[in-house]
Amino acid sequence: MGLHGKLTAEIEYKSGGDVFHELIRFKPHQISNMSPGIVQGCELHEGEWGAVGSKIFWNYTHDGKEKVVKHEVEAIDEEKKLIALKVLEGDALEIYKAIKLTIHVATNGDIDLVTWILEYEKRNEDVEDPLTLLGLFIDLTKDIETHHAKE
Repeated sequence: MGLHGKLTAEIEYKSGGDVFHELIRFKPHQISNMSPGIVQGCELHEGEWGAVGSKIFWNYTHDGKEKVVKHEVEAIDEEKKLIALKVLEGDALEIYKAIKLTIHVATNGDIDLVTWILEYEKRNEDVEDPLTLLGLFIDLTKDIETHHAKE
């Protein structure tokens, strides 16, 4: 068993992959309105919304506990609708040495797919894989989809 791991979830998204990508890139501060049970706040700490190098701070609930995270936008590929984030600070780094998150939206025929790729390094062998964190991203995607379906 290694200390490095990678988890992937692919979710069919019926409310427009472009809409999802634009939200994640330029308007993540609106997510708390769409999924208040998961995200309580999102603030830009440095840079501009939607720009590489920007630093964003989140208040969220995971496993029934209020938590925080600060990440940096490492890469954006508009053509591939891909955003890569690196966690800089927060509760998750008490358990993991490093966390990188990639969010990708692809269209396969008439179906839009949102893919979350969670790469991580455990602090030691006793640390569990972050399956519940990946589950949080799946639930978040579903909440956003439900919100957009109502519009």
